[in-house]
Amino acid sequence: MAGPVQAAGPREQSTIDGGKRRCTMTVAAADIIPDDWPRWSRTRPTLIRTLANGLTNRSFLLAAGEQQLVLRRNSVISDALDLNRDTEARALHLADSAGLCAPLVYCDPEHRYLVTRYVPGDRWSPDNAGAFAQLAALLRGIHRLPAIDAELDIGDKIDHYRRSIDTGQSPLRSLQSLHQPVQRHVVAAGESGNGKVLCHNDLLADNLITGADGTLYAIDWEYAATGDPFYDLAVICEGQGLDGDQREKLLAEYLRHPVSDIDRQRLDHWRIIYGYLSLLWYAVQWSCGALGSRSMGEEISGQIESLSELISITARGY
Repeated sequence: MAGPVQAAGPREQSTIDGGKRRCTMTVAAADIIPDDWPRWSRTRPTLIRTLANGLTNRSFLLAAGEQQLVLRRNSVISDALDLNRDTEARALHLADSAGLCAPLVYCDPEHRYLVTRYVPGDRWSPDNAGAFAQLAALLRGIHRLPAIDAELDIGDKIDHYRRSIDTGQSPLRSLQSLHQPVQRHVVAAGESGNGKVLCHNDLLADNLITGADGTLYAIDWEYAATGDPFYDLAVICEGQGLDGDQREKLLAEYLRHPVSDIDRQRLDHWRIIYGYLSLLWYAVQWSCGALGSRSMGEEISGQIESLSELISITARGY
């Protein structure tokens, strides 16, 4: 689920926690530049290089006059992944007006592609000075944006993913055993919520870019929807692999008050829900044939074991 602004060239990631698998490929420029480019550029864009070939998007760095732009071509499996491009466009316009994302250039009304300004920079790191305060400020900025009329319904999202998965395949059979335990956390998370806001819902390492001026941007808004703000926090904690002390620091910076046991439990509910949704997301890819390597199957099995362990730990702790 990585977005259009990249600080580096193409790469391949082999882990499924905190990033999405990519591979490099050669594509002719004529097949990349949309025919209707005059809608968003005065000069014909030229291809500089491929930025990423992901599972949901392909992203390319373009030159258009003196500007550098990022063109994201959308995947044909958007429906299977339950992506709503209308919702993404609405969220992007709101984030763009608040300076929270890469400057928006053009959203194709037919949802074939997206164009933004290129923002060179570095991925957010918890090791940087003031990193948690900066990230918490970005989160509060996102959550202050006007809510949109598209809600992240966890139950519907889980059901949509499960309908797209052939759980008869190995290593997906053991996913079935997680469903009921996770449902208990879905119910508990709903009961502990105190209001819904616009959320990014995919703030993984690739989607947090610090620009040259020090501004932290959230990119790749294709999963944006109205929902519980603690889901955004959970995605960061799990995607960045934050330890207990780091989770505590992020919560304190975000909430701006001492962290309570209720806050910790609420975050743990959403960590489990996110872990399950992430597994289902990859299972959809596996079932569609997008992830066919043996190593990826082993990683999915490993993540199932890790999520089972987290569920057991939280059950003992409450």
